[in-house]
Amino acid sequence: MEKRLDDLNLDGLKLFQYKDGYCFTSDSVLLANFVKTKKSDICVEIGAGSGIISVLVNHKTSPQKIYAFEMQKKYADLMQENLEYNNIKNIEVICDRIQNCDKYIKNQVDVIFCNPPYYNSGDIVSQNDEIKIAKHEKFLPLDQLVICVNKMLKFGGKFYVVYPAERISELIFELKNKKIQPKRLFFAQPTENKNANTVFVECIKGGKNGTVVMPTLITNNLDGEYVQTIQKLYRDRGNN
Repeated sequence: MEKRLDDLNLDGLKLFQYKDGYCFTSDSVLLANFVKTKKSDICVEIGAGSGIISVLVNHKTSPQKIYAFEMQKKYADLMQENLEYNNIKNIEVICDRIQNCDKYIKNQVDVIFCNPPYYNSGDIVSQNDEIKIAKHEKFLPLDQLVICVNKMLKFGGKFYVVYPAERISELIFELKNKKIQPKRLFFAQPTENKNANTVFVECIKGGKNGTVVMPTLITNNLDGEYVQTIQKLYRDRGNN
């Protein structure tokens, strides 16, 4: 499959992507901006794809280590190529399903971040098998995702996730069921005259009740054009 090299317009960072495969969207960039880490943190990304979120999170604060799980070998290899191209040494790609996380990590992770599959098992997403795996929760149901997060995350550790706004009740139910408390969230909507379509949530394992709802982010203008560039989204939202 043919690749292209995308310039992230951020201090020389570039990323290879497959032209006809699964490519990152603004959701991934916004999630990376939302994630907060410290230099001493051990982090995990679930479903890393080409590596955009881990690369941006690492660029912001350079945590001690990021373990990036990607079950599709083709994309795990692509992410490894991106890490080598950008000379990034502290991110390790693990080509395996996150359901097998016990083989690698348990109760020692400070921060986990994930742009998980959005679609229900009955939804038709794409005829492309690679895109189906990336977007279809048949391969990673929400309850299994939260179980894995709970296994890996330290008490007091943080979990960052983006999810469809219409499914926020399901997300909060599963999180609360494992005593992972949503602490901050914001909705994103395509334009001023459309409903929110995604929600970004910061959670703390064992956190106290109480959630801050941040201002809604409008990502496009009324003509459907992005209001901000990737670079501006990254730098501005990351400081919130």
